[in-house]
Amino acid sequence: MGTISSAFNIMSGALDADQSALSIVASNVANANTPGYTEETANFQENSPVTINGLTYGAGVTETGATSIRDRVLEERLDQQQQAASSSSMRLAALNTVQALFTPDSGSSTSTAGDIGSDITSFFSSFASLEANPSSNALRQEVLSSASTLSGDISNAANSLNQQKSALDQEASGVATQVNSLTSSIAQLNQQIQSTSPNADAGTLEDQRQQDLSQLSQLVGINQVTTQDNGLAITTTAGQTLVSEGVSTPLTTGVVNGVTHFFVGTTDVTQPLASGGGSLGGYLTARDQDIPGVLSSLDQMAFGISTEVNAQNAAGTDLNGNAGAAVFFQPQQVAGSASTMSVVMTDPTQIAASALGQGTGDNTNATALANLATESDPPILTGLQLPDGTVLSAGQTLLNNQDPSGCYSGFVTTLGSTVSQVQTENTAQNASVTQLQTQNNALSSVNLNDEASAMTTMERSYQAASQVFAMLNTVMAAALNLGDQTTVS
Repeated sequence: MGTISSAFNIMSGALDADQSALSIVASNVANANTPGYTEETANFQENSPVTINGLTYGAGVTETGATSIRDRVLEERLDQQQQAASSSSMRLAALNTVQALFTPDSGSSTSTAGDIGSDITSFFSSFASLEANPSSNALRQEVLSSASTLSGDISNAANSLNQQKSALDQEASGVATQVNSLTSSIAQLNQQIQSTSPNADAGTLEDQRQQDLSQLSQLVGINQVTTQDNGLAITTTAGQTLVSEGVSTPLTTGVVNGVTHFFVGTTDVTQPLASGGGSLGGYLTARDQDIPGVLSSLDQMAFGISTEVNAQNAAGTDLNGNAGAAVFFQPQQVAGSASTMSVVMTDPTQIAASALGQGTGDNTNATALANLATESDPPILTGLQLPDGTVLSAGQTLLNNQDPSGCYSGFVTTLGSTVSQVQTENTAQNASVTQLQTQNNALSSVNLNDEASAMTTMERSYQAASQVFAMLNTVMAAALNLGDQTTVS
């Protein structure tokens, strides 16, 4: 086999291999700015040598196709970290909107609640002013005015929270459509990859699948499992199958108790999805945990203030000699108290500034009303029967063992602490995403300097093969001419 003919074959194969490798380099350069494109490298395989009479003769090389430079473990780690970062980002955005409701000095247009803390102080201070002149109609009107401001700001805050909860519900519902589009695309790519490259890298098809996986991981928490023939199965973090090789199962929605729930088949996966990650997890956590928690605190405060003030006013005598009427609408239960809080008293003479049996100039009950501002266990609560039939015993409170201002301050502080915690988590998670993305880019992205070097190498190899080919052609011509170089050129 050590003949000129075999040498021609080897050089011809070398030229083909170098040309193929140059095409791969050219493709890398052309796609350097294509999102999701993974750098490819040429694979050279030695042709099987031939052995004759105990001597082994090389048969050159063949370029067997490109292989993408990827690390699937690194890509999956990046997807997982994106799930966490996306979830905390959406949750943080929702919490910032909630916090802005109770931060009127932030300049945010969402601060529709006013300054509830100042409202509470002003309301109880108006009773303190009434102590000095309990028969003053102007001071009594000031009590009703400050009560209206307080109840209006609390109900506005509750209504804004409910509106935000509804908006999050709609946004969460929209995620299902995006998830289904991506899982369907991944299933189709699985089929293509398994049919064309069951045992090797599928190049741009795998790039497209990874792009879809990256987008999917930003929407919902998922787990990935590699299957036979280079396929892929995807499940929710709770284990429900979304993609099984070439088949996708849609994520469906339905309304349960007034809010959107999510299903895979007949299984309700709403709660697992909330803790699974992705933007959907952030939406659901804010919708089902954060906002209800804030509303619960606001409801408790509204119920407590309304009940205490109404009870204390009923314990005194108004300017008409009658028992004091309710100042606020009396809620029948804690839930919903904030959104329904309002002033029902329209006549300022019905404010009971004096104690029972005392004249209109007495200020005893006005003092007791003013003292509600600083009492965590007002005497009026002992023996008080609530709308649900509960009778309060000594030491029981309606404001979590705090006075009204302390109750409000406590819940705002808790909200701020939650925002700070999520902000810290999100910052750390985004930093991790950036680090992993940098590592992945360093491995898989096209580096034009490296491509220039590879192109130079391939060009030199091609030129070398060409020169050998030319030399062989000269030798062949000399052989055919029997040494006479003018006969055959």
